[in-house]
Formats: sequence, structure tokens, C-alpha cells
Amino acid sequence: MSELTQIAAADFSRLFAENIPLIDTRAPVEFTQGAFPNADSLPLMSDDQRTLVGTCYKNHGQQAAINLGHKLLQESGKQQRVDGWIKFIKKHPNGAIYCFRGGLRSQISQQWIFDKSGIDYPRITGGYKALRRFLLDETDRIMGQITPIIIGGQTGCGKTLLLDKLQNKIDLEALANHRGSAFGNTTTKQPTQINFENSLAIALIKQQKSVLLFEDEGANVGTVHIPKCVQAKTAGAKLILLEATLEQRLEVSMDAYVVNMQKDFKAQDGENGFDNFANYWLESLQKIQKRLGLERYKSLLIMVNDALTRYQKQGDNSGFYPVIETLLIDYYDPMYDYQIQKKMDRVVFKGDSDAILHYLKDKVK
Repeated sequence: MSELTQIAAADFSRLFAENIPLIDTRAPVEFTQGAFPNADSLPLMSDDQRTLVGTCYKNHGQQAAINLGHKLLQESGKQQRVDGWIKFIKKHPNGAIYCFRGGLRSQISQQWIFDKSGIDYPRITGGYKALRRFLLDETDRIMGQITPIIIGGQTGCGKTLLLDKLQNKIDLEALANHRGSAFGNTTTKQPTQINFENSLAIALIKQQKSVLLFEDEGANVGTVHIPKCVQAKTAGAKLILLEATLEQRLEVSMDAYVVNMQKDFKAQDGENGFDNFANYWLESLQKIQKRLGLERYKSLLIMVNDALTRYQKQGDNSGFYPVIETLLIDYYDPMYDYQIQKKMDRVVFKGDSDAILHYLKDKVK
């Protein structure tokens, strides 16, 4: 093989800070388990081919596995793969290519690209494994250097809306694709744990600020777990409490969990959108059945079904107002009151959105 260009660890930060497009030549199953947001899956081998080559390697050694791999690829569309890579490269000439460890798969792909096009497309030394290790280490390093400030407040007070107005922030809920409550699902799946961690690390790399704002979260956001180094650093951080009236909280919650969710479900599936929206509400309510208690759950279930019927038949979503008010007052507020008592010694400021923005003006740069 020719001596072609490699990208060493010293340049890993730039790959993510500048959103450098990447070709991931690992098998589809590997990509699904964990990948980078700036990578496209253009595999050298299919999942079945990877399994066959892996078995051959275990039983007969490296050279036999290499020979089998070449044979399988020659028989199953080598030209189509090379054409796909070159098409990507023409669109993203400043990108790079990798496999799991920066070994044979990416070397072969890089060489085939060069043989066909004369393009020396850089290969990442150490591959996915090295990039992944780099991101985990960067999360630890950056969290160790920054000063976090936490934005807290009652459910529906608009913490996410406040974060949207700020630059120096890490939006964990956006990265997790979840709003952090029983009703926090969106119309699309959450990322895998690996993808969440990768995206979080990249967000930290892009910020590189001395002070960063986080929303007050538990150990998990939906199904993903917040890394221990993030939990540890934010657990003792200064806390700002966003205050809002019940009426304001109702409007924020209606927008987030009714109006926008219904629109998103309809946009995703015009035919079944409302049914999916209804299922979202019924399934979310069921998640908190034990905490509500049977009687309160039954009462709320009747209210939700009535609200859904009115919304579907008359286009009137006002039936959700008493549902959300009941959830806020009887379910979420008592939990919040209990939890916030443990954190009051960390509170440095309270106020509405405008007051907090003014307070942070000279503190977050």
C-alpha cells in the first residue's frame, strides 16, 4: 500500500470543533451502536461480511481473514463502495476516513479511493476507538476546568426557553432529545448512551468557556445517563431559580406538551399523527400512575381522554388546561418543593427570565 496521509491525535479537537465531515467505514451494526454526529456510515463490509471475517480471524489468523475479506468484497460490489466514498469526498473534500481502530478497513478504503481517483483522503490514526477515548477524556478535562452555573425552577417555568436566549450553555435535554420528565419524550427516539456522550463532549469542545450554564437535571435525562464528571461538578454549583406564575407555567406547558407535540406528531405522520399524540399522553400518564395513586390516576385519565376527544373532534385544546394544572400543582410541585429544600444553600439568585438575564450579563461572557 502507498504511504497515505493520516490525522493524528493532535488534530482530533479540530475535527469536532469544525464539524469536519467523516466517513465511517465500520459495519452498520457498529455505527448504530455509537457514532459521531459529523460522520456518515459508508461501510467497507456488511454486518454479515464482518461476522464472517471476524470468525475467520479467530480460527485461522489475520492473513486468512484479510484474504477472505478481499474475496468477499470483490464479489459484492467493490466498485459501488468506492463510488460512494468518492461521491462523499467530492462533496466534502476536507473530510477524513476511519474504521474501528484505524486498521485494515480504513487502510483498504483509503487505498482504493487513491487508486481510483488519485485523492489522498486522510485516515484517522487509531480510528473510532481513539476518537471515542479522546471525547471521553475531553469531557473529564473540560468539566474539571469550567465553572458551571445551574438554572433551576418549577416544571413549566421556562428553563429551556431561558437557556435558548443564552450562548454559554450546555443544553443536556436537547442533546438527550428529551425534556427530562415523564412527559419528556419527543416524536423521535433518544440517542444511544454512546451517542449522547459523544455529542456532549463535542458541545463542550465547541464552547471552551470558563463559565457554562446547565439546566438542573437528575442523574438521567430519559433513558440516557449524565456522565459522573458532569454530575459531580454540577452537584455543588451555584444555583439560579427561575420564577414564573402558575398562569405562565400553564402556557409554557401547553405550548410544549400539547400544541407543539400535536404539530410534531402530525408533521411526522399526517394520517396517524393525532393517534400517536394521544398515545404519547396516555403512555406518559401511565408512567406516573403509582406516584399519583389509583384514584388520582383514574380522575386524570378521564380528563385526558375528554381533552383528547375535544381536541380531535373540535380542534379545541382547552381541555388540557385543567389536566396540566392538576399535574403541576398536585404532582410536580410537591416533588420540586422536596428536592429544592436540599439545594437552598446553593441558591445565589431568584427572579423571572428578564431579571436572570440581567443578573448573568456580567457573569457569563
